[in-house]
Amino acid sequence: MSEVVERQPKPPFNLPAVILFTLSTLGALSVLPWYAWTHGFGAGAWAFFAFCTAATGLSITAGYHRLWAHRAYSAHWSLRLFYMLFGAMAFQNSAMVWCSMHRVHHKHVDDVDLDPYSIRRGFWFAHLGWMLRNYPSGEIDFSNSPDLEKDRLVAFQHRHYLAIALGMNFGFPLLVGAACGDPWGFLLLGGLLRLVINHHCTFFINSMAHYWGRRPYTVQNTARDNDILALFTFGEGYHNFHHLFQWDYRNGIRWWQYDPTKWWIAGFSALGLAHSLKRVPEFKIQRAMLQRQFDRTQARLQRCGSPRRMAVLQKLLEQELEAFAATVNEWTHLQGERFDAARKQLADQWENSEARRRLQVLEEALRLQRQRVRLLRLQTA
Repeated sequence: MSEVVERQPKPPFNLPAVILFTLSTLGALSVLPWYAWTHGFGAGAWAFFAFCTAATGLSITAGYHRLWAHRAYSAHWSLRLFYMLFGAMAFQNSAMVWCSMHRVHHKHVDDVDLDPYSIRRGFWFAHLGWMLRNYPSGEIDFSNSPDLEKDRLVAFQHRHYLAIALGMNFGFPLLVGAACGDPWGFLLLGGLLRLVINHHCTFFINSMAHYWGRRPYTVQNTARDNDILALFTFGEGYHNFHHLFQWDYRNGIRWWQYDPTKWWIAGFSALGLAHSLKRVPEFKIQRAMLQRQFDRTQARLQRCGSPRRMAVLQKLLEQELEAFAATVNEWTHLQGERFDAARKQLADQWENSEARRRLQVLEEALRLQRQRVRLLRLQTA
């Protein structure tokens, strides 16, 4: 006897989101090319488009994401005002809603029922589908963001979000365009085209950054590091690092990794408009990368065709693991000394002490051990 499986009805459509994405997409595919063919766009309109693309993108990455969602640094009120205005122009909801949802995502990443944009429910769902219907996982709960409710600029933007967003998306481009003699060109490029591009570049972090790329720090979630994606998302493509070390103001931690949001924050820190920039200790980063090396090497050893060779390499790996454990134990001891010095208000003395130099030696030891374990893994081929 066949069982009848009762399908749960799909949640109702989120009409504001459906209307927004439908109109913006249709406009970009029809009105925009028609205007380009019949009127053309001047250099001023393209310059305005570039400015608005950067301003809205950075307001999401440096403002909504790293400042308000993760508290990775603190910012002067003038910089927060910039984020508030151009974040609203990005039309991705108020900072309070955006950050609350993002914190839920980090807490329940990849959970099919609890993660608002879980990649486990498909690429399309993570990219856009989660916003088109009122899914239970997308219900707003501000219990995880009391700090944002106390922020006057965030609270003001949340109360008047629609007015600010419409004003920034229509009034601002038309006003600047009228002053430059091309209001419709400025609106179509700086408003419409910029909006569509900004939306999908941000949405690719929820979809592509959990689908394609490397996992050098952790495999406990689906987040990936993707250098190509970082080029289009103001540095947000280094997502595997971010999901393990979410409070770091950087995503691309190396000098050569493209992360303009990191440079933006550091630049305003030099100007005195940003402070308390949080960085994960280098030792923790090296420890995570080395642990991944151990895991990959152990997996390769299990596939080694020669039992004798496998036994030799396994012994070498165990020696490296013992050395790793000893290094971690010493680092933990040094951290205890550091905390004691901080409690005794001797932090400056500790930074210049022999203990500080020992910590740097331990960081270098992990780097060298990573190279040895990598060579060991290559021998398992």
